[in-house]
Amino acid sequence: MNAPTEGASPERSASLLYGEIEEELRAAVRDLLADACAPADVLARVEDGPSVDTGLWKTLARDIGVAGLLVPEEAGGAGASSREAAVVLEELGRAVAPVPFLTSSVLATVALLGSDAAEAGELLGAVASGEVTAAVAVPLAASPYRGVPESVEAGPGGALTGRVTGVAGADAADVLLVPAAGAVHAVDRAAVAVEPVTSLDLTRRVATVALSSAPARVVADAQAVRRALLAGAGLLASEQLGVAEWCLTTTLSYVKERHQFARPIGSFQAIKHRLADLWLAVVQARAAARAAADALAGGVLWSDGASEESRVEVETTIAVAAAWCGDVAVQAAEECIQLHGGIGMTWEHPAHLYLKRAKADQIALGTPGDHRAALATLADLPAPA
Repeated sequence: MNAPTEGASPERSASLLYGEIEEELRAAVRDLLADACAPADVLARVEDGPSVDTGLWKTLARDIGVAGLLVPEEAGGAGASSREAAVVLEELGRAVAPVPFLTSSVLATVALLGSDAAEAGELLGAVASGEVTAAVAVPLAASPYRGVPESVEAGPGGALTGRVTGVAGADAADVLLVPAAGAVHAVDRAAVAVEPVTSLDLTRRVATVALSSAPARVVADAQAVRRALLAGAGLLASEQLGVAEWCLTTTLSYVKERHQFARPIGSFQAIKHRLADLWLAVVQARAAARAAADALAGGVLWSDGASEESRVEVETTIAVAAAWCGDVAVQAAEECIQLHGGIGMTWEHPAHLYLKRAKADQIALGTPGDHRAALATLADLPAPA
């Protein structure tokens, strides 16, 4: 589905700069989030409300059309690319928005792309329209470089039984994509029990999914999960970039206003050096994240006609972005809290939301260490003695 022809090379942009369409999409998403997802709104929701802002998600998915960005037009989607999806993730990271874009419109969607099953096509169309939200029933901490342990078994008639822990997006999903018996099965939310657990990131909570003879239908092959995890890791770098950019911008504004010894604290050389180092790290993160989004834009991961060389190139670019951006987001959030001083340590200031999102993202879909180890293999570098 939406695959290049046999032997063809994936189409790549000549530039990693943002195009006109991407900037228009960014403006639409940013304006909506400024109105409906201000830091005060997010703080109030994580204290008292459900983990997902369903109203905000419906507006993003249906009115702006972000739910179907990666879905081909013939399947009912926008027919856009990973570059546009990355722009959306940047803005969602800037706002730590509690919406299931990563879990439904990226992970679940990529798991279905490339499948010839009629069920997969129907489900893609429903996800693209915003009528259905999906989630892949694997731990958020699952690495694309290690096999996901199948804790679910298929019984008579294909019914599924088992438990999966640490699943992100399960609480908001209408359909769960469950790996079992060498395939990916679609299971309706009504047929499973979703048990929320204490989560570090209150804006993207995880849950335990329990199945007991749940009716299921096969929608993709076993490799779909690895494709989804790889693509998710590559695009998660853009969300981490958004987190880092918010932390840097907010901290810069604060150190210009906060005075000590009758001077803005941003005029002190030590703080200038820290922020200069952080700015350089964020610039490098932007380059890495944009490269990963552009590499994914050709659909190599879900194409049967892609060459092994092109797959290695894409996986290498993903590994670079994921290894770098995960650490940069945490560094930016830590600097944000430290340079805000006392106010940065309070619950009322949103800085803690960004640190928690950054830390949770750092171990999601493979740690930076996992990606560095994979990069060494992909680049054929010998392990240290």
